[in-house]
Parts: sequence; structure tokens; C-alpha cells
Amino acid sequence: MASSPRPSQGASTGRVPPPDPPPPPSPLQVPALQVPAPPLPAPRANAVFRELRGARSPGEFAAAVRRAAREIGERVSCDARYIGRVEAGEIRCPNYAYERVFLHMFPGRTLADLGFAPRSAVRGRSSRGIPAPRTTPPAPAPPAGPAEPGEHTAGPGPGGPTAPDEPVQRSAPRATRNHEESDVRRRAFMTGCPVTVAASLGSRSVLAPLTLPAPTGSGPGRAGAAEAEAVEEAVRRIRVLDDRHGADGLYRRAAVPLRTAFELLDAATARQSTADRLHAGAGELAISVGWLAHDSGRFADARSHYAEALATARTCGDAGVEAHAFCNSAFLARDAGRPREAVRAAQAAQRAARGLGSSRLLSLVTLREAGGWAGLGDRTGCTRALARAQALFERGASDDDPEWMSFYGEAELAGLEAQCWSALGEWSRAARHAERAVALQDPHFTRNTALYTAELADDLARAGRPGEAAAAGQRLISLLDEVQSSRIESMLATTARVLLPHRASTEVGGFLERYAAMPRPT
Repeated sequence: MASSPRPSQGASTGRVPPPDPPPPPSPLQVPALQVPAPPLPAPRANAVFRELRGARSPGEFAAAVRRAAREIGERVSCDARYIGRVEAGEIRCPNYAYERVFLHMFPGRTLADLGFAPRSAVRGRSSRGIPAPRTTPPAPAPPAGPAEPGEHTAGPGPGGPTAPDEPVQRSAPRATRNHEESDVRRRAFMTGCPVTVAASLGSRSVLAPLTLPAPTGSGPGRAGAAEAEAVEEAVRRIRVLDDRHGADGLYRRAAVPLRTAFELLDAATARQSTADRLHAGAGELAISVGWLAHDSGRFADARSHYAEALATARTCGDAGVEAHAFCNSAFLARDAGRPREAVRAAQAAQRAARGLGSSRLLSLVTLREAGGWAGLGDRTGCTRALARAQALFERGASDDDPEWMSFYGEAELAGLEAQCWSALGEWSRAARHAERAVALQDPHFTRNTALYTAELADDLARAGRPGEAAAAGQRLISLLDEVQSSRIESMLATTARVLLPHRASTEVGGFLERYAAMPRPT
């Protein structure tokens, strides 16, 4: 039957006729219930794990975790921030790799004995602790993030909420889905940054590009905690890769996440704390990329990145990032042949660092000053700065030491002192310190082991000990199968030139032949 025509009175009186009522919902399209998200439980600090760390700093304990992992054939990228997250209760249960490492470090204990929640108590929860119903098949899983998978956290973290071998099927209501989308966006950010290395940098692979992640906030162009976490994770991963492989294979691709991070600074943020994290993260990322430029011989690029980091630090009033930027600027100025600038930058770093409570940081930036004095040929100024740096170092590590200083231990102290004596022309004394640096270095820092070995070879060659220099050069060539650093390769080339007059020696001749056969960058 045809419907009756609509009355025309509405048009004649100027009133808009009421709209047709909506059709009843189809039995196959019942609207989903809007389930409010329950309040987030506050993480409970892991006091047991903190007690096990004892007097060691988070960075020192993280180094112990990495050593224990190597003992049992595991690979974990543990750093001071990971230890902090465990102790704060943000990681309720570690993934299987960390579980094996922790149980190896503390034999006879269980995860519960280490202060962790049982895996069964956290499995099957979404990243924000919202129950995950199992009513429909899951959507295809997003690409795995860069951090160790299977981490069970009290909030969104680099790892997923479940172990990789036991995925949880979920049909999330909107409140849950929003949190999952936050994880997906963060992972999309991170899968494009320097953590996605194709198998090994030893095969000269490059890093995938990074695009700006979709903001997770409620309004247009908003950035939230997920983006801040992603920037911080990019910084950590660049440092881990540089420690192992050097700068040459990283620099060009690492500049891409840096641009993304600075684009994020222009996005609105709901909280000032998030804006501060983004600024600090972008500043640290600029320093990391600047260091990659520095180590690969791109001094002008490095100078620009450090200036960018310094400006960011000043914008948000972050003394830690400012001290770090000045510290690296001093090192760059020394290497670029501007020793007086190196002294001034190192002194500025000390002023920025005085209120941060870290004696180790003050020790390092004082060593940067010593390097500047050595470059000026001022032996008195150099020795005074070295003595201050040593005294500050002996005060020990503390919880206030910046995360990025995990490399700074006795080996780095000896290595930097070797560089000072080398600049002053005291080759035998420099060689003694360089040899100590090689012996003390944590194997995790492959790039630094190569650097100290290069320093040792050059100092021995100039000290008139060609056979020992050639032996150190042979060890360095073996390390360069894994490390890509123009700076180290340049030092090796200089050593080879110094040893040329001794090529009739069997040891030196063998080294020079092997050096000549090395592949050269194209």
C-alpha cells in the first residue's frame, strides 16, 4: 500500500516537518554496549627487586643483567630505565627471556620470590588492565614492537600485553579499543625507527624510515604519553645499536625519527608533564643523532644537532639535557680542533650539572674539560681537571646518574685519560691507560672496545713498540667486522701509516697486508 502524502501545512507556516523516525535495528546490527573503563589500579612498587639491586645503580645493575643474559645465550636490551620500571611496578611480570635471565642471576628463586606477579594473573589482560572478552575472533595482530615481546605491564609499554606464543583473542568494547589503538600507534611509530634493523648491521643493512604517528589524544593534532614513550624508546634503541655497531650504518636513518620527534613538539598535549617529556625526549634524540654524525665524521651536522638539543633544553628548562648537550659539544669541539671551545663547553656542562646530584656526570664533563686543556697543550690545566674527574668518579654511582651514562665506568675513564696523554704527546703513558680501558670494558659496548683498541694501537706505534701495535691493530680489524665507525677507521689508517717504516717486521707486515685487504666504503 502506498503511504499517505505528507501534509503541506508545515511549509505554509514556516515550520520544518519532523523527520521520519529511525527504523528499528536489525537483529544482526544490535548496537554495542558502551562499557565504562574501570579505574586503573596504581602500580605497586617491587620492593623485593629493589632490595636485590642493593648498592648498585640502575645502570650498573642493567649491565649485570646483560652480562647474565650473554652467559646463557639470551639477548636482552636492558637499561637503567627498564630496571626503574620493574622497581616501580610498571612491569608486573617479565617476558620469558628476562625470566630466564633473572632466574639465572638468582638461582633457586621463582618469579614470585623476585617480587613479580604470577604470569597467569596478568595473561589475557589488555594494556590498561581492562578485562578482554573472548567472544569473536581477533583482528590481525599489528607488527611486533621493538621491545622484548611478552612483557606484562601495568600500563602501555614497549612490549605487548601477552606472551608471543599464547595470543589472547579479544573483542574489545570501545573503551578497551581506544587503549589498544594507542598501543598500535606507538608500535607503528617504533617499527619505523632505528630498532627495526634487518638482522644485523654487520651486513651493512640500513634502518627503515619513520613516519609521524597518528596522535592518540582526543582532539585533532594532539600528542599523548604513547608518543612521548615512543620518542624515549627510539633514543634508547639508537644508543644500544651504537654501542654494538658504531655510527656509520645508523646516522642517515636515525635522522628520520628525529624530524618526527620535533614535529610532535608542535602537537597539542593535554598535560604539561607530557609536553616536558616530549621536549626532553626530542632533545636527547637530537644528541643521539648528533653523536652518530660526530662518530661518522660529519662534524658540521653534529654541531647543528647539538645546538638543536641545547635550544630544546633551554626551552623546557631541562638542566639534564642541557648538560648532556654541552658535554657532547665539548667532545666535538676537541675532535674538530677547537680546544678552547671544548674547555668553555665543558665548563658550561659543569654549571648545568651541579644541581643534578650526579657525581659521575660531573666527572665525565670534567674529563671533557681535561681533553680541551690537552688539546691546548696545557699540561697543568689537564692534570688538574683529570684529578678532579677522578675524585668525582670515586664518589660512586647514584640513582641520579642519567640513563645515557650507562657507558661511563672505569673503562671509559681510562680511555678518556689515554686520549688526554696522547694529545700531550706522552705516548707510553697513554698506551698504559688505553690498555687498561680495553681490559676493563664491558663486552656489550663493542664500539667502545674497538675505540680503545684503536687508541692503544696508535699509542703503541708512536711509543716505538711496532710489534705490539700491529697485534692491537689485528684485533681491531676483527672488531670492525661488527663495528662501523669512520672515526675508528680513520684512527686505524693513521696507525697503518705510522707503522709503514716497520713493514719488514713479520708482525707489522702481516697487519699491513690485512689492513690493505679490508673492504673500503663505496
